[in-house]
Amino acid sequence: MNTPSQGDITHLLIAWNNGEKEAFDQLAPLVYDELRRIARSKLRQLGSDGLLQPTALVHEACIRLVDENRVKWQNRAHFYAFAASMIRNILIDAIRKSAASKRGGDASIVSLDEGTAVSDAQSVDLLALNEALEKLVTLDPRQVAIIEMRFFGGMTNEEIAEALSIADRTVEREWRAAKAWLRSQLD
Repeated sequence: MNTPSQGDITHLLIAWNNGEKEAFDQLAPLVYDELRRIARSKLRQLGSDGLLQPTALVHEACIRLVDENRVKWQNRAHFYAFAASMIRNILIDAIRKSAASKRGGDASIVSLDEGTAVSDAQSVDLLALNEALEKLVTLDPRQVAIIEMRFFGGMTNEEIAEALSIADRTVEREWRAAKAWLRSQLD
């Protein structure tokens, strides 16, 4: 089976923007595996204990994407960046619901980035991370977007740079700055 090109996905996204409903029907199978890989990675990283299954997470994201008509897709990277933000929101909602049912129990603890933790031996409470990101968005929305794309979307620096139309070095610099700010907030 041939892997879809970035151009194929971008073309379908633009067609979807232009109101061609069939474009989403063609797009969904092309992006499904990547969204499922992202979901599986994040759930494994969270040690989700059955909180959500990757398939359920992707289906919920797809339902929300279908209802999303405010976004004008620029390209494949923009789509995955938005999906990463959506996955973050779905996970936070599920964790909040689970914690509420347990009266404040079991907050999920995760590493900020597989391979690049906030500090060597420190893990992050996902709800605390979300609160910190809500503060950071008022200071630097681009840093929040980078964190969402890298942490929740599993995107590379190159993909993030493409989605945000900035240089790879800028992504790396902003990532380091955001991690330092988050470390100070989460300590």
